Amino acid sequence: MARKMKTMDGNEAAAYASYAYTEVAAMYPITPSSVMPEHVDEWATEGRKNIFGNVVQITEMQSEAGAAGAVHGSLAAGALTATYTASQGLLLMIPNLYKVAGELLPGVFNVSARAIATHALSIFGDHSDIYACRQTGCAMLCESSVQEVMDLTPVAHLSAIKGRVPFINFFDGFRTSHEIQKIETWDYEDLKDMADFDAIREFKKNAMNPNHPVERGSAQNPDIFFQVSEAANKYYDAMPAIVQGYMDEVNKKIGTDYKLFNYYGAPDAEQIIIAMGSVCDTIEETVDYLNAAGRKVGVVKVRLYRPFCADALVAAIPETVKKISVLDRTKEPGSLGEPLYLDVVCALKGTKFDQTPIYTGRYGLGSKDTTPAQIVAVYDNTEKQRFTIGIKDDVTNLSLDLGPALVTTPEGTVNCKFWGLGADGTVGANKNSIKIIGDNTDMYAQAYFDYDSKKSGGVTMSHLRFGKKPIKSTYLIHKANFVACHNPAYIRKYNMVQELVDGGTFLLNCAWDAAELEQRLPGQVKKFIYDHKIKFYTIDGVKIGIETGMGPTRINTILQSAFFKLAKIIPEEQA
Repeated sequence: MARKMKTMDGNEAAAYASYAYTEVAAMYPITPSSVMPEHVDEWATEGRKNIFGNVVQITEMQSEAGAAGAVHGSLAAGALTATYTASQGLLLMIPNLYKVAGELLPGVFNVSARAIATHALSIFGDHSDIYACRQTGCAMLCESSVQEVMDLTPVAHLSAIKGRVPFINFFDGFRTSHEIQKIETWDYEDLKDMADFDAIREFKKNAMNPNHPVERGSAQNPDIFFQVSEAANKYYDAMPAIVQGYMDEVNKKIGTDYKLFNYYGAPDAEQIIIAMGSVCDTIEETVDYLNAAGRKVGVVKVRLYRPFCADALVAAIPETVKKISVLDRTKEPGSLGEPLYLDVVCALKGTKFDQTPIYTGRYGLGSKDTTPAQIVAVYDNTEKQRFTIGIKDDVTNLSLDLGPALVTTPEGTVNCKFWGLGADGTVGANKNSIKIIGDNTDMYAQAYFDYDSKKSGGVTMSHLRFGKKPIKSTYLIHKANFVACHNPAYIRKYNMVQELVDGGTFLLNCAWDAAELEQRLPGQVKKFIYDHKIKFYTIDGVKIGIETGMGPTRINTILQSAFFKLAKIIPEEQA
């Protein structure tokens, strides 16, 4: 069945696919996953039906620990149940994760992966929360983009049902959860077609019921506990084949090629990176750039992290590989290496890659941006077996030196950057703009919003890309075709104009006339505008807001109109 294109973020994509297989949703909000339960609650209130023809039952709890307990109880009672969480919220669920996994219950925990508070609180993205759960017995499935979240979230639900193992279905907090992309969406009839209703009936038959009582949650002594624990091995041994089976069904329906480990790059690559999450798209873009220049590089994208299937990893790696770098988005102080690196080393021991050198690197903690130049540094690195990228480590000297900044986005991609003040409406207006472009043109569209945890009153930077080719640029824009400054105070604080390409467009919201512009614009700004032939426009959003009756605070709507007028992406009347 043909899939419809829709513009949405990763959280909405996960909620959309998860809702189809969910009978009960137990929830408690936490950044950056809160949007998922918000959508589920909204759709249930509207009366949207899941694939079983029922409205999802919403259970709102008073903590993440309570939500996990409700998931456990609901599953034990025979209802297919999901929840949505991140970071400390996921940690509060760990005791119940052990119980749900130990009792072979098919729950799904959708996680927008986020940093754990250590020396400081960070509400931003990395993998420290999901790695903390790898011993719980939950299977773990990772998605790298908004489209993959839509495509593979059903695999987590379907595999949990058939394999009787709960899933942590995760993707990067903020970089994927809040990135807006134009994607293909599922038809619920296709999702229903893939469901194993025999397995669902078996699950419900084994639920707690006074008419056929079963023993659950007993206390076991040393004579039997170990044996019963080992008896669950067969479910984990069978899970990789079950997941691949459902990936094959997805592939058949939508023409993709999802595998437990997907390889991308030169078939005769000599250097590869192994990673999971949104960085894989940046690596793919960099691989295309390097291979076009004559290099032989590639990337292995990890999808099923638990159970970790060594045979599938070995099969994904080209035989020509001479060097492997593993990137982990977490830090485990005192460990010999981060989790994915240790898994890769163990998996390749005794295989044809036994003597291949394996390097280990950390990246992206707390949503630190990861750029193509950093990925090139990983491929070029031969000196540091342990390294970091994205920072300058002048304490332990683990960081890699960077080469020049690269432009690896597909030719024809339009890059736009908007500087705003938190709560002035800039972010909301740009979310609206990208959806207008995505839903009303045949172009691919991407939007990401960069702001600190204060949000209101802080600096916001909206990054918009659109073009005729798919966009894999999961990093911030530093070379733009269009830059808008919605707050004139920024003109002396930030290098905004300097991020424009030659001949680019700069829009400044201010009330200054020509004489005041001459006085207030810094000399280096005026010089850059002249030297690089920048098209410079000003607009007084406050004055126009008052004159049109919208009020002085609605500059976001006015500047959005100016953007469509200057960028000429779509006819301004249509916009």
